[in-house]
Amino acid sequence: MKKHYYTIGEVSNLLGLKAHVLRYWEKEFPQLNPKKSFGRNRRYDAEDIELLKKIKYMLHQQNYTIKGARKKLAARQRSKEQMQLDFVEDREEVKQNIISELEELRQIIKSPVPEDEG
Repeated sequence: MKKHYYTIGEVSNLLGLKAHVLRYWEKEFPQLNPKKSFGRNRRYDAEDIELLKKIKYMLHQQNYTIKGARKKLAARQRSKEQMQLDFVEDREEVKQNIISELEELRQIIKSPVPEDEG
């Protein structure tokens, strides 16, 4: 069974990073914000771990600076937010089109039917 939350020690072992590095990255990357238990212990979820993997890759494989990696992640977040906003705007436009068509249909239904002259 897959766990929902992982401790800093588990994540440290999983990613091959020391715990102090994970705590430092929390300070440097605002997107990284693991939950804290009542005892103030960090609880990382799958999303946190994926973000840590991206950060590790950017810093260790792609040779980004922390500042550069922070900017790249922020740009990705803005892009994701813009896509969500575009989706909401598109849905609103479709909704307004449907409402307009329904209004036209209502007018057609309300209009009197001409009687046959025959």
